[in-house]
Amino acid sequence: MNALMGRAWLRTDRLPEGGFIACPNHCTEIDPLVVGHMLYSQGRPPHFLAKAGLFKPPVLKQVMQGTKQIPVDRSGTGAGRSLEVAREVLDEGGAILIYPEGTLTRDPDLWPMKGHTGAARLALKTGAPVVPIAHWGAQEVFPRYAKRFHVWPRKRVRVLVGEPVDLSEFEGRPLDKSTLVAATERIMDAITALLAELRGEEPPGERWDPSAHQQSLHGRDVERGTDPLNGTDPLKGAGANDGGIPA
Repeated sequence: MNALMGRAWLRTDRLPEGGFIACPNHCTEIDPLVVGHMLYSQGRPPHFLAKAGLFKPPVLKQVMQGTKQIPVDRSGTGAGRSLEVAREVLDEGGAILIYPEGTLTRDPDLWPMKGHTGAARLALKTGAPVVPIAHWGAQEVFPRYAKRFHVWPRKRVRVLVGEPVDLSEFEGRPLDKSTLVAATERIMDAITALLAELRGEEPPGERWDPSAHQQSLHGRDVERGTDPLNGTDPLKGAGANDGGIPA
């Protein structure tokens, strides 16, 4: 990571001493490395939610379990085990990294889009603090869905850590849709405010909703190496902020 880009880590003193849930924005596929690098360098190795299939091959299973990565079974049958491992990580002072957006943002200007409720649900079930994190610059090194890195001239990524999100008003409430959506909006507001501070720009008045634009909620919906807006290579003619603009 040091070879790929310069970096500035801002307000890392805001990271709690105990276990916490880290919630960053998501604008390029190397985001987990960017935020994971910051956390690891602060002595807080990150724990990721990983699809359950990665825990099946014997050697990989040992690695995943040994580092306490958290299995996620999309069929829903393994939810209890996922929560159990998550509680163990948090009780041991670990950092669980969750992207509330669920996938790379579809917002045309790379602002955080509408979030999913998983991070809020985990926080309210465990009582763990949610730490919002914003970063900017990694999308210039590896644009969204790119085929190669774009490291010269040398880029710099900035990572800004926020104060834990105040979710106290939701404690003790039933974990129904209205509670989880409201808590998720609180988290997304905090992430967006941090990103606005980094970018020195005003975010959109309304958060991007993929469903309202007939876009998929998960995964990649364009060919790798293609700019989702115009069907061209996002690296050709890319300037400081125009590479990898999502659909």
